[in-house]
Amino acid sequence: MHQVTKLHYHQKSKLLDVLFSDDISTSFSAEMLRVLSPSAEVRGHGKPVLVSHKRDVGIKQILPVGLYAVKLVFDDGHNTGIYSWQYLRQLHENREALWQDYLERLQAANSNREATLSFKQL
Repeated sequence: MHQVTKLHYHQKSKLLDVLFSDDISTSFSAEMLRVLSPSAEVRGHGKPVLVSHKRDVGIKQILPVGLYAVKLVFDDGHNTGIYSWQYLRQLHENREALWQDYLERLQAANSNREATLSFKQL
């Protein structure tokens, strides 16, 4: 199993850089990590839940979980996903197919990636 040796989050671009012990380097958007969260809330119980409207989501906090994973806290309040090194590697190796599947499921549900209506209190 490949360990993660370095994580770096870029707040402006909302990208998480991941470096594995075999010198493979990759980047994930916060949006991808949020919509493909390994949490039970997203994965469901046998049937994955489609998460939409997360194009602008960001990561607020990265918390270590032992020596095998991190817990990501997103600025939309989602905080139940534990991202193991193995899961991050699977995301890296299957990113195109996973993202394409996500986009197709969005389209089939007549939904999109755009943020929902936001409003300010005066």
